[in-house]
Amino acid sequence: MTTDGQEPAPRPGRRWLRVVALGATLLVLSVAATGWWFYERLDRNIRTDTRTADELRKYEAERPVPVVRDAQNILVIGSDNRGGKENGKYGRDTGTQRSDTTILLHLQAGGKSATAVSIPRDLMVDVPGCDRPKDGGRLAARFAQFNWAFEFGGAACTIRTVEKLTGIRVDHHVIVDFSGFKKLVNAVGGVEVCLTEPVDDDDAHLQLPSGHQTLHGEKALGYVRARYSIGNGSDTERIARQQEFLSSLVKKVQSNGVLLNPAKLYPVLSAATSALTTDPGLDTLKDLYALVRGVRDIPREKIRFLTIPRQPYTYNKNRDELVQPDADRLFRQLRLDRPVSVRTHAVTATDGEDPKGVNRAPYQGTTAARDVCG
Repeated sequence: MTTDGQEPAPRPGRRWLRVVALGATLLVLSVAATGWWFYERLDRNIRTDTRTADELRKYEAERPVPVVRDAQNILVIGSDNRGGKENGKYGRDTGTQRSDTTILLHLQAGGKSATAVSIPRDLMVDVPGCDRPKDGGRLAARFAQFNWAFEFGGAACTIRTVEKLTGIRVDHHVIVDFSGFKKLVNAVGGVEVCLTEPVDDDDAHLQLPSGHQTLHGEKALGYVRARYSIGNGSDTERIARQQEFLSSLVKKVQSNGVLLNPAKLYPVLSAATSALTTDPGLDTLKDLYALVRGVRDIPREKIRFLTIPRQPYTYNKNRDELVQPDADRLFRQLRLDRPVSVRTHAVTATDGEDPKGVNRAPYQGTTAARDVCG
């Protein structure tokens, strides 16, 4: 204190330290607030499908029991819902929605591998009795094509149909619609494809030249939806094309370091969260991050895409039926969390009782490591 009783003026060095400390404190608070704002915004993007969860609880006693701890099975449903402003341009909203793309994603315990199994929309299966979500009515059990379950019985009926078909417990489900798919593709900067011939498809809103090209939103959607204008017009070729596209998408995300780069990760997370409708077990950013963290280090050659073994249905060549015992062998491998091997376009599953692969079953498939035109 000075002789006149006043506090001495702070030294210049101390004043500078106080300014730095105050600035650092404000910066930390600002970053924390911004981070929380981003988190809350992303978290609110995700839509929760509580109706399906409630419906599945009614049938818990008949559902398969999980066999391997920490392995996960996620049913990914591509919905052609035409409701809403963005989806309405793809056709008239009839109040129902179909699923032309359904994938059972098996994540091996310990993050060792990921196997995505496409289920053909025209596969003839046993659909259990289900409640109709639209009007509360009841659907009798029947033998019908697979996508009938989603169109008339919704996600719960689809999950129960898959579980009845495979004996595999579905832990989570994710529904992606047209607009959500486009947002996700755009967020990663487009996905590369390679066409051996030009495409001109008015129904899919798609005109493409031959050769290498990177597809964004609308064209990417048209490409995975197109059927009659590419190849032989079969759903089999469309499924293979969807698998190739997804493997390229995975490769793009991993090679660009998206999952480890916050500047690139946020747009992808924003697009992904706004694109998804999930069960309550995956409806928060924390849940999705835990899922991504568990698979981000899986080598690309261990990320496999394949199709359930099937052949033309005996009584209708426009439908499919399972090829046995190949299909049951594949379901058993996934149920027991055993590896599925991939060779170029052929996939084989070998159970523990056949170590030399004498009874290997070939499946159509690819891996995320495969070159887009390889």
